[in-house]
Amino acid sequence: MASLKALKLRIGSVKSTQKITKALNMVAASKLRRAQQNAQAARPYSNRIAEVVSSLASRITVGPQSHKLIAGTGKDATHLIIVVTGDRGLAGAFNTNIVRAARKKAEDLLADGKQVLFYIVGRKGRPAIQRFYPKAIIGQHDTLAMKAPAYSDAQAIADDIIDRFDSGQFDVAHLAYSEFKSVLSQEPQVDQIIPAAPPAAVTGNKADSAAAAAVEYEPDEEEILAALLPKNITVQIYRALLENQAGFYGSQRTAMDNATRNAGDMINRLSIQYNRQRQAAITTELVEIISGAEAL
Repeated sequence: MASLKALKLRIGSVKSTQKITKALNMVAASKLRRAQQNAQAARPYSNRIAEVVSSLASRITVGPQSHKLIAGTGKDATHLIIVVTGDRGLAGAFNTNIVRAARKKAEDLLADGKQVLFYIVGRKGRPAIQRFYPKAIIGQHDTLAMKAPAYSDAQAIADDIIDRFDSGQFDVAHLAYSEFKSVLSQEPQVDQIIPAAPPAAVTGNKADSAAAAAVEYEPDEEEILAALLPKNITVQIYRALLENQAGFYGSQRTAMDNATRNAGDMINRLSIQYNRQRQAAITTELVEIISGAEAL
C-alpha cells in the first residue's frame, strides 16, 4: 500500500497533468472553428475543379499524345501513396487511422503484385510507415514550421510529386488523408490523383447531357487540361492539408477533454484513498495513546 507521502505526490502530479490537458483542450477548441471553416470553404472549389477536369477528359480521346497526368505512363506497376499526417501527437488515434488506411491500400496493391512507394507529409506518419516498409519511402515534406496550411505549401508538394512522376519513379499516385466530418468524427480517405480520376458514369439525364453538349471551349480541351491538371493536384493536396488540420484539432479536443475528465476521476479516487489512510493512521495513533494512558 502506498504511503501518505507517495499518495500526496501522486495527486499533485495528476493535478499538474490535468492542467496541461485542460489547456490543450482550450487551445484546440480555439483553433478548431477557423480550421473547420477553411476546410469547408475549400471543398466546393476542389470538387468543382475535379468535375471540370473529369468533364474535359470525357471530351477527348485519351492516348499517348495526351497529357501524362491524365493518360498516365501506360503502366500500372508502381504506385505512390502520399500519406498526409500531423506533426504533433496528443490527438487520439488521428494519425494512426490515416496510416492504417494507407497501409490497407498498400497491402491491397501488394497483393495484386504492384510495387508500393510512399511520400510522407508531416512527421507522425514516417515512423509507422518506416517500421513496416523500411525501404519504400522516397520523399518527405516537413510541415513542422507551418502554422496553418498555405497554398504555397501544397504547390511545393505537388511540384515535387509531379517531377517524380515525370522522371518515371511511379505510375499511379494516391492521396491518404483524413476528411473532417465533425469534432467527434474524422474519416480517413485514399483518393487517386495521378492519373486524374476517370470521368463519372453517365447518369442518363438528357437535360444534363444536352447542356454539356452545348458547351464550347476556347482554347481546346487539350490545352485547358494541360493547364488544369497540375493545378488540380495542387488543389487536392491543399484540401487534404486543410481537412487534416481541422480533423487534428477536432480529435485533439476530444482526446484532451477525455483525458481531463479521466484525470479528475483519478484525483477523486486517490483523494479518497489518501483520506482513508490518513484517518486510519490517526485512529491508530489515538488507540496507541489511549492504550499507553490506561497502562499507566
